[in-house]
Amino acid sequence: MNNYGYADNKLALSKRLRRIEGQVRGINTMIQDDVYCIDILTQVSAVRSALDKVALELVRDHANHCLHDDSIMPGVAKNKADELVTAIGRML
Repeated sequence: MNNYGYADNKLALSKRLRRIEGQVRGINTMIQDDVYCIDILTQVSAVRSALDKVALELVRDHANHCLHDDSIMPGVAKNKADELVTAIGRML
């Protein structure tokens, strides 16, 4: 067992990353097939967005894990984690 905050979310993160891998392979195929460049850029944007969502989930998991403290009132750590994720989301 490890102490990483994403341990409970590991399977979902892996599934998302495998889907992103497929999207990246699809972009390569689009380039090989001479697909219209705007369509390729749309897919690149989708991959970037999907990776950003993975990053945000990792930040959320980390914050929930690291903000967990029995001395903190219930719900406060979760609210702080959500606040952190929202702030980082705006930066991305």
